[in-house]
Amino acid sequence: MSEHKSSDHAKSPLKMYFAVWAALIVGTFITYEAAFLELGAFNSVVALVIASIKATLVVLFFMHVYHASERLTKLVVIAAVFFLLLLLGLTMTDYATRMWS
Repeated sequence: MSEHKSSDHAKSPLKMYFAVWAALIVGTFITYEAAFLELGAFNSVVALVIASIKATLVVLFFMHVYHASERLTKLVVIAAVFFLLLLLGLTMTDYATRMWS
């Protein structure tokens, strides 16, 4: 029978998981507090920036993209970030050019 070999990926320590979890909790609290600030047209921008940072933390550490060494994985991540920025940019362009009554 073949032996199960451990992968070459670095193992993430438990401390790092708790640090990322704490950062996500802080990000959630910041999102909650930012909802009560009067930022005008920038309310959506601030909420989307905070959400994007939190999503990046989840993808990098909990989905193990940070330790990935395969080129295809990195290509997919770069493409996803590019299209996310494109989507957010076009959404903010539409939002900024609307006529408000």
